[in-house]
Formats: sequence, structure tokens, C-alpha cells
Amino acid sequence: MNQEQPFPSHWTIVLAGGEGTRMQPLVRRWLGINRPKQYCAFVGSRSMFQHTVDRAALVTEPGRIVAVVARDHRQEIMTQLQGRTVGQVIYQPRNCETAAGVFLPLTYIHARAPEATVVIFPSDHFVHPEERFLKAVRRVAEVAQWMPDRLVLLGVRADQCEMEYGWIMPGEPLSSTGGDPVRKVDSFIEKPTPGEADAALRHGALWNTFVFAAQAELLWQIGTRCFSDLMRRFEQLRRVIGQPQETNVLDAIYDDMPTYNLSTTLLQQAAESAAVIELHDVLWSDWGQPARVAESLRRIGRMPAFPLECLDRPFEPEPLVGASPEPTMQP
Repeated sequence: MNQEQPFPSHWTIVLAGGEGTRMQPLVRRWLGINRPKQYCAFVGSRSMFQHTVDRAALVTEPGRIVAVVARDHRQEIMTQLQGRTVGQVIYQPRNCETAAGVFLPLTYIHARAPEATVVIFPSDHFVHPEERFLKAVRRVAEVAQWMPDRLVLLGVRADQCEMEYGWIMPGEPLSSTGGDPVRKVDSFIEKPTPGEADAALRHGALWNTFVFAAQAELLWQIGTRCFSDLMRRFEQLRRVIGQPQETNVLDAIYDDMPTYNLSTTLLQQAAESAAVIELHDVLWSDWGQPARVAESLRRIGRMPAFPLECLDRPFEPEPLVGASPEPTMQP
């Protein structure tokens, strides 16, 4: 792992509140129980969540890591975090889509440090190798700090017409100082049609990794503009953090919490405030389907931790010259 020191002024949010519904058939065949995919070790010994927490600790101080998880997974999280330090675990009463998943932990960070640079890490993604990925994440965080009016995303060059990913159409360069160019975002395309995906692929579009960084105050302002009804609820919570009624208020606002997808609601409305940096020479995949798990491991020449008969189709790993015994950047 990269041993560079984490940024003392940055915070990270680890998103781990989902149920991993599409991966449940594989997990049930493998483990005999339902377990969200982020808590599974599909290769090696660490779960996807554990890998993500370890990555976050290389970008920010462990005390500035905020993980958001489902309240029903409290016991699982206690096991997963043994030997690891995070600043705060927030137990979401129920899953209300990605906007609430991001803005719930952001509420706690914004209350303490509205000027902070916040890095968002999904906990169900595969990246390899880790050193290059972390270098790119640090670059994203640095740019977000010196461009406080920009939400800075990490994109990866698309190599096929993947209709379930979000796509970014990059625009003109904003800056190329200190590393890969920082480019404007012309538009976002969320889950395109085959025709839209083909056109985006031909025009050099990027897949949206959903790893991004921004100033906490900027995110708060954009959220207020894009979904004021949701933000009014988090304003209520923000005012009682640390007080005896905090848990009751959290439960109350989730009783009728509106559901918004962050990509389709916030990003598409705030493209003029976004920037993107391309991730180079890193294998990235959103492990939302068994086929993606198998394809990622095949490409790095690794066998999965689960029996191959759990897959719906044959698995033939490719030998990878110089492959490490355990990929450091598995989910």
C-alpha cells in the first residue's frame, strides 16, 4: 500500500448502507445466508468494506472517516471494524437512495467543519492496483481544495457499452497543473440506452466511479438547490447533533424521507459546478453483478474465494505476469 501521509484537513465518507440485492443469489449460493456484498471477501481475506476503510485511512486521518451503514447491520459492522479505526459510524434507519446516503454523513461533517474537503468512497467497487488509484484520489481531493467552487469527480475511460453505469461527457480543460488535466463536465448520462452508450463511447466519455471530492459547504449548497425538501430534514438533524433528542429526530426525518438518486438529481442539475479527472492504468469495476466480479478477477489472473459453481457461467482466469499474491485494491 502507498505509505504517503493522509491529508490532515480532509474528511472521507464511506458509503456502506446498501443491501447488494443483485449479488444476493451469488452470496446465498456461496455462504448459505444473505449478506450485503460490501461485507464479503470475494478474493483474499478482506471484505470490500474493510478495503474501503483501509483506503480512506490513507487519504484522511482515521478520526475523520465517517461510515454510513444500515442500522440492521450494526452487529456485522462491529465485526468488520475490529482492528480498524473510524471517526464515526452512522446507522441509517433505512435505505432511502444515494442522496440521503451521502447527505446523512455529510450533515455530521458539515456541522463540525463546513470548510472541510470531503472525499466520497463507495464500498462496493474493485480497483487494482491500489497505489495508482490512491494517487488519483489524492489528486481529486487536492483539486477540490483549490477549486472550492467545483465538485471534482474521478472518471475512468469506458471500453464497452455498459448501460448500467453513469457516464460523464468531459469538456474543455480547466487546468493541467500538477498532474492529469482537470476538465469541465459537459453533461452526465445516467444508465444510457444502447444508442446513447454507443455514442458516448465513440466520443471518449468516461464512466463515473462515484468517487468524488468537494467542499462540504459547496455540497450543502448544491443539495439545497437540488432537493430542498430532503435538505430541510437534514437541517433539522444538524441542529440537534450531540443533544439527547438526536436519535429521535433522525428516526423522525426518515419516516417520510424523500428518495433521490444523487447522480440523476444532483449531478445532472449541477454539471456546471462539476469537474472530472480521468483515472489511468487502473482496473475499476462496480461489483454490482456476479459477471463483473468474475471478469475483474479473470483480468488480474486471480481465483475467487467462492466456489466456481456459484457462478452462472464458466470462469477461466488469465495468467497475469508479475501479479502480486493478493491484489491490494480488491473491494
